[in-house]
Amino acid sequence: MTLGAMPFAAPVSYAPGISPPAALAGREALWFLVRGTQILVSQTATEVPLLPQPPLPLLREHYLGTLGASAVPAVPSVAADRAVFAGEVAAQCDAPTGWRWSDLRPLFSTANESLVALAGRAVQIIDWDRSHQYCGRCGGPTRHSAGDRSRECPACGLSAYPRLAPVMMALVRRPPDRILLARSPRFPAGMYSALAGFVEAGETLEQCVHREIAEEVGITVRNLRYFASQPWPFPHSLMIAFICDYDGGELNPDRVEIEAAEWFRLDALPALPTRISIARRLIDATVADMRARGRESTG
Repeated sequence: MTLGAMPFAAPVSYAPGISPPAALAGREALWFLVRGTQILVSQTATEVPLLPQPPLPLLREHYLGTLGASAVPAVPSVAADRAVFAGEVAAQCDAPTGWRWSDLRPLFSTANESLVALAGRAVQIIDWDRSHQYCGRCGGPTRHSAGDRSRECPACGLSAYPRLAPVMMALVRRPPDRILLARSPRFPAGMYSALAGFVEAGETLEQCVHREIAEEVGITVRNLRYFASQPWPFPHSLMIAFICDYDGGELNPDRVEIEAAEWFRLDALPALPTRISIARRLIDATVADMRARGRESTG
């Protein structure tokens, strides 16, 4: 199966870091300014501010890393290595003249993918910092750790790192020409996707695949194969996708998380998720592979 660059994955020439390198001191930096979950972008294009200092007062800021110029050839303003920063502004802060606030999802179809990936990282880091100003154990104020990206409590010693919630995704095949797709009550009308669920404490990814499929649609599967993973900043997940084969049982949606599930023929698929998600990449790649195998078996 062929797989292109995954949306929201870090650019190849991006190097994460905690402190900006001295070589970039005084050079214009890429500033991802965050208001809630929105990013500041230009009115006429979807670029982020490239400035020595941010144009708005900040509540907090983080150095994210260094972006190499080769990562964004479609953005003329990034013509040299740049330090990358995330900064949070107040909820009531208006955009400066020539700029606007944008959610992340619309940027995927209009902005450079490298910038979208870093915007997703910026939103997640700001959300984590905002949410951990006080210790979850003793309630005392926290402070930034000098050695890594964490907030530590000087009173009780608890450290809080940026949260990451692993989510498994699984597409079940029923060769030669069917795949299992399901819909959540939250989906747009008519849309179906692969099954997915959060990994529980003490559980492997493989165990999660088997459990979620059994709980949500009542069947068993076999022959699990890893497909790919995707950062998903809505708000802080990591999607880990698998392909597997039907083993046994009758479809029985749980009617809570899954309202409908069906075996769809490859030539009669329903509305699918947008290409921003790994779900669509998983479905498209699996369908293409099954069709190719079908042609080989009949050729």
